[in-house]
Amino acid sequence: MCGIVGYIGGRNAYPILINGLKRLEYRGYDSAGIALFDNNQINIYKKRGKVADLEALMKDEKIKAKIGIGHTRWATHGEPNDINAHPHTSQDKIFTLIHNGIIENYETLKNKLISKGYRFTSDTDTEVLVNLIEYFYKKDSVDAELAVRIALSRVIGAYGIVLMCKDEPGKLIAARKGSPLVIGIGDKDEYFIASDATPIVEYTKSVIYLNNDNLAIITCKQLIIKTIDNLALEPEIKKLDIGIDAIEKNGFDHFMLKEIFEQPQSIRDTFRGRISPNFKDIRLGGLVKVLPELSKARRIVIIACGTSWHAGLVGEYLIEEFARISVEVEYASEFRYRCPIMDKNDFVIAISQSGETADTLAAIELAKQKGATVIGICNVVGSSIPRETVAGVYTHAGPEIGVASTKAFTAQVTVLTMMAYLLGKEKKIISDEKFEHLVKELYSVPEKISQLLEVNEKIKEIAEIYKDSTNFLYLGRGYQYPVAMEGALKLKEISYIHAEGYPAAEMKHGPIALIDKNMPVVFIAIKDKTYEKIISNIQEIKARKGDVIAVITKGDETIKNMVDHCIEIPEVDESLSHLLTIIPLQLLSYHIAVKRGCNVDQPRNLAKSVTVE
Repeated sequence: MCGIVGYIGGRNAYPILINGLKRLEYRGYDSAGIALFDNNQINIYKKRGKVADLEALMKDEKIKAKIGIGHTRWATHGEPNDINAHPHTSQDKIFTLIHNGIIENYETLKNKLISKGYRFTSDTDTEVLVNLIEYFYKKDSVDAELAVRIALSRVIGAYGIVLMCKDEPGKLIAARKGSPLVIGIGDKDEYFIASDATPIVEYTKSVIYLNNDNLAIITCKQLIIKTIDNLALEPEIKKLDIGIDAIEKNGFDHFMLKEIFEQPQSIRDTFRGRISPNFKDIRLGGLVKVLPELSKARRIVIIACGTSWHAGLVGEYLIEEFARISVEVEYASEFRYRCPIMDKNDFVIAISQSGETADTLAAIELAKQKGATVIGICNVVGSSIPRETVAGVYTHAGPEIGVASTKAFTAQVTVLTMMAYLLGKEKKIISDEKFEHLVKELYSVPEKISQLLEVNEKIKEIAEIYKDSTNFLYLGRGYQYPVAMEGALKLKEISYIHAEGYPAAEMKHGPIALIDKNMPVVFIAIKDKTYEKIISNIQEIKARKGDVIAVITKGDETIKNMVDHCIEIPEVDESLSHLLTIIPLQLLSYHIAVKRGCNVDQPRNLAKSVTVE
């Protein structure tokens, strides 16, 4: 992985490709490359580092190709360097390929090709695939399309590929299994290819999402889509609902800061049209057909990774409190390997921002095999998870460009909140009056977050004090425990400071040994049912000379007088408090990272969409 872009049409391909690669930088990468088909030859340029380094490499080139492909690589096989960067070319220079995903049986295929006389210059599985295609092309004397189909039938793993054949100019071949590809349809005999819609949106709103085991053969005049087994398919054209403003910084220094400040709107967009004007009902259209069965579920299992897993933990608290259904939250990456006990009476909720998380998709497949009903919570329309689940809810958070997820988390939690309230009402566990009160409170959250964002400058001052710390501890109870873990994850991701999130009561069972004047401790200490216990935990830290930063309820003088720094949030129903308490933790992480000189939007070693296991 990580980013793919391609173009065929009447324009100069290079500016489209280089701009597309810049649009894909948010996904995380370590090298970039472009291949341009011009005057019956394929010219390849690739460079370790950023797209700007590739652009500098190509600044004196005069190629006016009308067809080309580009790639940003996040290293899987082989270290980040110029040789391992994409595109990769077959031994006899017939095929040029870019590839997202992992070919799991690449070593077996590589050894077979070596026995046939092939030699390899890179450490990548991608070079194995492009040579495998060439091998069948020459051995069986077939056209490029058939060679691709034969080769893909031999590989095990995931791929999103785009390929050019020197012998067949004016054509791109794309295929997908497990790694997303979208094809944009231009106005004048032109097509765009990308791993997501961000490089396409400024050129067209008409797109086709390739499904697993789909193959696309693209010329300026024609687009043919078929299965790997050569079954013709009728393409389904969809309209993108995002504009160019959604993928621009719009005056903010970083996408992450922009997306933190977008949360009042993204939460509002998530419940817009789903809450009735009189607050007496919530309608989640994607769940209508499964809601009666969901309300009778014996157990719900939430599967997710990273930030989405933390959102799932909040969902566990919400659903168990309001719907009285047993909930388990599983890392998708572990779920499929521990032989889970599951049957047709269970519901699975799969959560993913991108809808393409490989581990989550694998867990979905296992759950379906065991007979469970699987529903999804996802941000990206047309992605794999909505297609692999029987029902679900889109978050409508809009594009999230920063690698460290912010608005996706609060949008996911907003959906889980609505689900919990709706299930509670459906099961008559909460009264109509209580339901209406909760929905009104949810409706008020965006405005309260807008007020909370006004503390940005104060948080910046706190960040200056602690920017050189080497460790942080985040503590919370109840709903705030997942928030503590998410706050710690944000700090780790973008500032490279080691941080851990713990249930506050567990501090005494080990982590308290770490406390001294050099260990900042962040408490989420709002006025809820655990308030008195949290006060005791804060006193335990202060007794050991630890610095305490506390997120507190506005007007709380008790904790304010105990701690070193405090950040106040507006009062809100306890079941919605996490939507507010996470905001200052996001801002704290952001400002610490900026003050440390870190690349906030593209933190090292991370990818936005993890499409390999």
